[in-house]
Amino acid sequence: MLDRSGSGRYDALSVTVTVTPQTGTGMDALREIRKNPALLTFMLGHFTVDLYSGLLPVLYPLMAIQFELSNQEVGIVALSFMTAASLSQPLFGYLADKHGSRYLAPASLAWAAIMFGVIGLSPSAGFFMFAAFMAGLGSGAYHPVGASNAAAAVRDESRNTAMSIYTVSGTGGFALGPILGAFIFGVFHQEGALLVLPLGLIAAWMVFRSLIKLNLGLPERRAQGSVDEQFSIRWKYLSPVIAVVMLRSWVFLSVVTLSPLWYQELGFSASFYGILVTAMLGVGALGTIAGGMLADRIGQRQVLVASLLLSIPSLAIFLMFPGPWALLTGAIFGFLADMSISVTLVMAQGMVQGRAGMASGFILGIGFVTGGIGVPITGTLADYVGIPMALGITGVLLVVGLVIVMLLPEHVARRTPRAAPSVG
Repeated sequence: MLDRSGSGRYDALSVTVTVTPQTGTGMDALREIRKNPALLTFMLGHFTVDLYSGLLPVLYPLMAIQFELSNQEVGIVALSFMTAASLSQPLFGYLADKHGSRYLAPASLAWAAIMFGVIGLSPSAGFFMFAAFMAGLGSGAYHPVGASNAAAAVRDESRNTAMSIYTVSGTGGFALGPILGAFIFGVFHQEGALLVLPLGLIAAWMVFRSLIKLNLGLPERRAQGSVDEQFSIRWKYLSPVIAVVMLRSWVFLSVVTLSPLWYQELGFSASFYGILVTAMLGVGALGTIAGGMLADRIGQRQVLVASLLLSIPSLAIFLMFPGPWALLTGAIFGFLADMSISVTLVMAQGMVQGRAGMASGFILGIGFVTGGIGVPITGTLADYVGIPMALGITGVLLVVGLVIVMLLPEHVARRTPRAAPSVG
């Protein structure tokens, strides 16, 4: 954590593994975070890159008309962006851990902004795909470095709460993207992508200033003779956490993706299942914050177990009683399922020494997105047994995730894990 002496410097060699007693409350943590300009700046960066991601789906139909793209070709463009934005995250996290992120963090924001602006000026379908891929690299570069720097900007005792709010800032950007895109592209067509370019450049400048002011983003100082120990990745613990993230993501994304199709089959209007998905995502964001606050208060393992355990019956109730009540039961499921998001991120950061950026990349990039690959599997199963049954079968993965968490050693999910904070 940061030296509170007023120098703003962080000495990486002063990190210990001692866990301090928890004396504050979730509200104390929220007040501290609200007064933390550095954390708010990194949240702005997260909001911005995910806003760009949310704008893209609204841009696709315009580009499809301009270049006469088929649905398959639009899917390839979307895949190119997603691949670059997700699978590159561990690599960028590794580079930041090794060389620092003082320039990588602001450069990634500026790069994403410029490439997204270029997308709107694409002269051909091939260039459109290339620009989407390059914009995805900017998003992939910022996510791990933004997360680890955000963790560095707060005290250990508030880290779970801070990272939950940091995570929700991205959710908010992604949710706002389609709304903003509908307005901008409806008025200015695809060239309107240039209008959001300044936001990324401003966010990049603010992030750079915060990194300089707090002396963050420098390579971790290594103790002589202990490089391997300091910078080792505890794969036997990190891998199960990544697996839990993938399983939870698979279930949650399957429910969000297939529920509109289910309710369309039941004869409900688009307005109903649109509100249903919004309720799942919006209340899920509140669950993310609640999970972080509880983890700071009662411990990470307890929150993970509660999230997975309670998600199982809440999903069953959602599936067993379709109809208007789904707005409530679906929201409850979203709340409970998303409680674990920031907790697993902080756990991963605490399982490495000097590689918090790489850990963030694995959770944010590989864990969440790879979990989404399971959605087509659930969709295929739904073609044979129906959507409710397919979602119920997929829910068994929550049980598997719960077993994995229960098998983790107690020290892996300690109350206030210490991430290596000066590198992200």
